[in-house]
Amino acid sequence: MLNYPIKFEPILKEKIWGGEKLHTILNKDSNSENLGESWEISGVKGDISVVENGSLKGKTLNELLEEYKGKFVGESIYANFGNDFPLLIKFIDAKTALSVQLHPHDNLAKERHNSFGKTEMWYIMQADANADINIGFKETISKEDYIKHLEKGKIVDVLNFETVKKGDSFFINTGKVHAIGAGVLLAEIQQTSDITYRIYDWDRLDSEGNSRELHTALAIDAIDFEKRDDFKMEYDKIPNTSSNIANCDYFTTNYLPVSGRVTKDYSAVDSFIIYMCVSGAATISIDGNEEEIKQGQTILIPAENDKVSIVSNNAELLEVSVRS
Repeated sequence: MLNYPIKFEPILKEKIWGGEKLHTILNKDSNSENLGESWEISGVKGDISVVENGSLKGKTLNELLEEYKGKFVGESIYANFGNDFPLLIKFIDAKTALSVQLHPHDNLAKERHNSFGKTEMWYIMQADANADINIGFKETISKEDYIKHLEKGKIVDVLNFETVKKGDSFFINTGKVHAIGAGVLLAEIQQTSDITYRIYDWDRLDSEGNSRELHTALAIDAIDFEKRDDFKMEYDKIPNTSSNIANCDYFTTNYLPVSGRVTKDYSAVDSFIIYMCVSGAATISIDGNEEEIKQGQTILIPAENDKVSIVSNNAELLEVSVRS
């Protein structure tokens, strides 16, 4: 039952800052002008992914966990997380800038929200000319100085901005202030959590003339005020080779460009594998069971499968797992 590449139905989210690229570039089934996110694989309560292909079609992610346990996610992962899927996988389109925000670490998120924290990473799939992101502060700032800038509406003056292009990748530790800028389309890999502390929203109003809620007080104890140049990820781009982009306690992400045929041996990896196609298209097969993946699509390989074959002329994949 688990010997084929599994696709899930995308969960599409309209956002005040969303646009049309998830439809026009990634071919998501929506005509919304404000489509901000496509949740590709989600175990978040209220947004549980459903299988869209093969013999398991119609099963939820939670049902797969309950039925197949370690065979599905990996024995050590199931021992650690039980029926909670550890990652949330997304594509995001920012027509306008997202709010300046941050996420709490595990202990704080558990204490306040009974949730995991939210460590995440971004891979830039497309960016308009001069598009940028906010990530961290220009310089280390004191809590008092931060509050003064926030109260005066001058917080942007102390934020660090990075111009981005296709292929750039960024790692966002908990506590780091950040915002996806206008004109950026990206893939996001994160812990399973939807806890966000919004500290500034560009003075924007919604369709009813209301500003969105800020989480000023909650954020104070969660912010990392230090300037840390730990966010831009460098990686190799060797054809048919998995090159590491990010490796942390919560996920490992590799860049895998495929030209021709690649056979992957995961016998030493006690984890499911997720492929996010960020460019091109590929055919992925297990035991002869094939599934095509195109730009903007995601496939999960259950942990009990050791051998995976990938065939493509031009695919760029993100290869994601959780280390045991």
